[in-house]
Amino acid sequence: MFTAPSLQATDEPFKLDAPTLAERDQQTKRAEAITNASPMRLRMEKFIKEQQVEIVRALEAIDGNKFRVDEWERKEGGGGITCVLQDGKVFEKAGVGISAVYGILPKAAILTMRANHKNLVNASDEIPESLEFFAAGLSLICHPRNPMAPTIHLNYRYFETANPDGSSGAWWFGGGSDLTPNYLFEEDAILFHKSLKDTCDAHNKDFFPKFKKWCDDYFYNKHRRESRGIGGIFFDDLDETTADKESLFAFIQESLKSFVPTYTTIMDRRKDMPFTEQEKEWQQIRRGRYVEFNLVHDRGTAFGLNTPGPRVESILMSLPLTATWKYMYAPEPGSREERLEEVLRNPKQWV
Repeated sequence: MFTAPSLQATDEPFKLDAPTLAERDQQTKRAEAITNASPMRLRMEKFIKEQQVEIVRALEAIDGNKFRVDEWERKEGGGGITCVLQDGKVFEKAGVGISAVYGILPKAAILTMRANHKNLVNASDEIPESLEFFAAGLSLICHPRNPMAPTIHLNYRYFETANPDGSSGAWWFGGGSDLTPNYLFEEDAILFHKSLKDTCDAHNKDFFPKFKKWCDDYFYNKHRRESRGIGGIFFDDLDETTADKESLFAFIQESLKSFVPTYTTIMDRRKDMPFTEQEKEWQQIRRGRYVEFNLVHDRGTAFGLNTPGPRVESILMSLPLTATWKYMYAPEPGSREERLEEVLRNPKQWV
């Protein structure tokens, strides 16, 4: 899940003689509407806020219950909105969170990040003592009650640094979406991956095979030697070396917008299917594996929990309401449960 970067040198807000980036943006938003000519950070913030409303509306229509909405602020600038539906009719837990935050990269963090982002500071320039940054993203998780219905996770985000005049410095996009079923329905896996592939192919034919492998490699429980789910796409650090900013923003927009029609179709197929107590128990075991990945391996969770003054409830929004760990559990040979484990150990190309 996307969280504010843990890049503050201290808990105290950084002071500048000139207006901070957060103050500049607040002035801009008070003075004018956000348009295609506005800075990307403001356009991304506007887009994810709009998408949060659309997604919450769609999930409420599936469940029949309303989300709890919590707005929060960050003292360094910015904040977010966390929407959670808990103990619903269809969803045991669902969360849709957005954040748009400001902060300061200390020199040590700049040096570390330059390993992957040479454009953070020009090679000929002296490394500054600090850089202002902006980070925004939308994160989503759905844990259905019915074990036949799959868990889904997505996250799309944008990061940039600021020049002293407030203009954009280095920037990049990241994100992706992945599906985690308890019981494998191949038609769902194909629909999910085809939707992502169609979006990727419309922008770059190389995106889908690269991002699918990235997803399989990242969402992997190394201690279990199995994937968390059946894949999707995952990517990070998409900057001008990949494509221009407008093209990548268009890709991000279309990828996020594809969520509602795809997942709604899958949920319509699965949410009312009959299931047994044994199948519900298997769901709880698979959720335990989901928790293991999020707490042991996920970089976003570790990032957020190590941020000064972390908003823990938002960071751990992705965890299911219930889960189980059974000692030395193994599915029956030849069962549907064993079939799922085989796919998780050997990622499959669905389209």
